[in-house]
Amino acid sequence: MDSSIQITHDFPPFLRVYNDGRVERLITIPHLPPSTDPITGIQFKDVVISPDHEIKSRIFLPKIDPANPPQKLPLVIYVHGGAFCMGSPLNVATQSFLTPLVSQTPAVAVAIGYRLAPEHPVPAAYHDCWEAFQWIASHGSGTGTDPWINDYADTSRVFLSGDSVGANLVHYLAVRAGVHGAGLGLGIRGLITLHPYFAQKVSDKLIQYLYPGSSGSDDDPKLNPVSDPDLEKLCCSRVLIAVAEKDFLKARGVEYKETLEKSKWKGTIEFVENEDEDHCFFLLNPSSEKAKGLFRFLVSFIKQNS
Repeated sequence: MDSSIQITHDFPPFLRVYNDGRVERLITIPHLPPSTDPITGIQFKDVVISPDHEIKSRIFLPKIDPANPPQKLPLVIYVHGGAFCMGSPLNVATQSFLTPLVSQTPAVAVAIGYRLAPEHPVPAAYHDCWEAFQWIASHGSGTGTDPWINDYADTSRVFLSGDSVGANLVHYLAVRAGVHGAGLGLGIRGLITLHPYFAQKVSDKLIQYLYPGSSGSDDDPKLNPVSDPDLEKLCCSRVLIAVAEKDFLKARGVEYKETLEKSKWKGTIEFVENEDEDHCFFLLNPSSEKAKGLFRFLVSFIKQNS
């Protein structure tokens, strides 16, 4: 390395920033091109929701028999995690998560893409997710721009799902949709938050760097619902919270449950903990028995509330 190039910010295991402006992401996950899964028959394609940003989202469609098309299917809106600075709807982690949900439910899924920090500082991620949510809602009457959503997705049976920071982002969508009135025409049946990230009282140095102007702590209503005056407007009646015993974020999932229980939101919470597992184990080892068990639990949650 050129001796004049120096590290200015170092946040392992996420990223490293150099004085020439270069950002090095320390974890990379391979992307998959649009295709058809040879085992399940799931088709997936990419769409650019905002031409201003050219960020791709990915739509997943279960195997369809053209001669006997199904009635419209539940719609899962998924937001990936990655500390606001990593991850993609196009990578193999997203694929491994959505494949069992889409095939076993069955359901249509949209994996939302958003701009990553620090190149695009937070709250860009919130803005992009909200723009994508509005785009999906434009299909409510069957006249949106995407034929898969128009033809196969039942927009009265929608589930929001996210892991880690993605859980934070889908919570934000559920509240904001409620603020704007009944989900903008989408029938939000449930919110699925897996190993959710929410800020604590002590400021998070990484988040402070990625989110200029924020305290990086729980007094920011985007980062922690305990400070959100609109929490009671969460626009669904059921929330599923999943945590893992060895996850450093477990306490935040527990706190999220307690915050909802103490709020004026009137809904039902399902809480599940996986013993002897760590953060987002179901993405790291999706073929494990506990990951398969969690997927079955999620499929059951969607089916029971559809």
